[in-house]
Amino acid sequence: MGSMAESVQLALALIAAGDAALWQVVGLSLRVSATAVALGAGLGLLLGAWLAVARFPGHALLVGLLNTLLALPSVVVGLVVYLLLSRSGPLGSWGILFTPAAMVVAQTVLVVPLIAALARQLVVDALREGGDELQAMGAGRLLSAALLLLHARRAVATVLLTAFGRAIAEVGAVMIVGGNIQGVTRVMTTAIALETSKGDLPLALALGLVLLGVVGLLNLAVGLSRRGTAGTGLAVAGAA
Repeated sequence: MGSMAESVQLALALIAAGDAALWQVVGLSLRVSATAVALGAGLGLLLGAWLAVARFPGHALLVGLLNTLLALPSVVVGLVVYLLLSRSGPLGSWGILFTPAAMVVAQTVLVVPLIAALARQLVVDALREGGDELQAMGAGRLLSAALLLLHARRAVATVLLTAFGRAIAEVGAVMIVGGNIQGVTRVMTTAIALETSKGDLPLALALGLVLLGVVGLLNLAVGLSRRGTAGTGLAVAGAA
């Protein structure tokens, strides 16, 4: 018990002292996840809006596949991205394996289905309430979906915060494609796993506390955003 208390004290000291190694890992984690969510937002919002208004054979099957991808294991994503980016893979010429760019790619693949599925449901619910008015004004289906997403920007912000929480708490995919290289690709989740296995509990705890703080702030932001989304019909999962 004394050892645990001492580890917690050392962890808090590392955070308070602004330990360079700790905050380098935190900074990289935030940059990688923020970049992945920015890229995922462009793809996911467009895909979700299109699926909400498109009608074609196999539409229901595609929506079902998208919903299935919400539970896609991160290690599977990491393996697929690794195979694509490896020297013998189709994207091997990019030369980004075991770099932060590869980690961004993996996290983007993870968050796109989440953003797309929630954005689609948001647009579908909003169309029930105001879709007829937009169509009466001459707006096409895709334009109507885009306008509804713009109008429900607080709900969209909630979706993106949820996606960021999913990305920053992920470990499997980034471990596979990033390699957990110190000073290069080591992020909070992979560093916690490594330092725990090495027995460096103070650093692992310090990183864990920072990660909990980030996730807690995300949950708070999601909660505040939800207050402004009443009536949109959007149901968003927790960010953890």
